[in-house]
Amino acid sequence: MFQDTALFPFLRPLQERWKDILAELTALTRERFADWPERDIYRGDWSVFGLYAFGFKQDENCAACPVTTTCAEAVPGLVSAAFSALTPGTHITPHKGYSGAILRCHLGLVIAEGCAIRVGTETRAWGPGELLVFDDTTEHEAWNRGSSTRIVLLLDFKRDPDSELSLDDLPPWLNPFA
Repeated sequence: MFQDTALFPFLRPLQERWKDILAELTALTRERFADWPERDIYRGDWSVFGLYAFGFKQDENCAACPVTTTCAEAVPGLVSAAFSALTPGTHITPHKGYSGAILRCHLGLVIAEGCAIRVGTETRAWGPGELLVFDDTTEHEAWNRGSSTRIVLLLDFKRDPDSELSLDDLPPWLNPFA
């Protein structure tokens, strides 16, 4: 289910700087986004502009978004950070994440009518500058039934910032031993 965002005060700077983050997003071209690699869990066009991928910094992309990068790097236990875009008609089908050691956060940036996310039995829509936090090992899905693209800043962070992630915590497409 969704988590109470007040439990994560370190996320507050994302909300406070969301308009600056949006400005950096707006300066990016569509060509800089890449398809989400797990093609089997969605239909349509789901693309991302990655900043961090399972702890690995994407230097060129981070340089293009210094405010976003600074805010993301302030999140204890940051694992991944990316702008996530869903075009009209896209459906991320019901699925579960890989590790209960990680929580997922969405910061609403470009909000479109007809878009929502279901986590467990609860469905919510994004709001500009609003945060949603959830355990992505709970079955979830998202959709864009509207007429314009929805974009959020997606962050994954460790529940325990001092813990180490094992290879079992990585998605199979990233784990060379899976």
